[in-house]
Amino acid sequence: MAAAKPNQATLDSLANTRRKFKAFKKSVHVSYYHDKFNGKRTASGIKFDNQKYTAAHRKFPFGTKVKITNPANGRFVIVEVQDRGPFTRGREIDITKRAFMELVDNKNTGGLTVNIEVEDK
Repeated sequence: MAAAKPNQATLDSLANTRRKFKAFKKSVHVSYYHDKFNGKRTASGIKFDNQKYTAAHRKFPFGTKVKITNPANGRFVIVEVQDRGPFTRGREIDITKRAFMELVDNKNTGGLTVNIEVEDK
């Protein structure tokens, strides 16, 4: 089975920045933010927007770029850490709904097993 092509926004961000990523963790659980958080301030002080490409992680510094890949279909997104969390046991990272929906085939799912890579500076 051939891997799916990444979306144009992801291609543009990769082409413009020429970012390099290094493996962080494999087979971790990711979920997305609920719409009720739209407009609220994140831990970094930025207003949250579920239509952007951002994430919450417990330890990564704010501004860190993270590549999230769905190994089942090869799709990936690049998100920026702007918040702390997730605060649910067993989850490694939370991402925006827009980023999550680009990773999944079944839009009715709420969680996914992914691989995480961190920008190599």
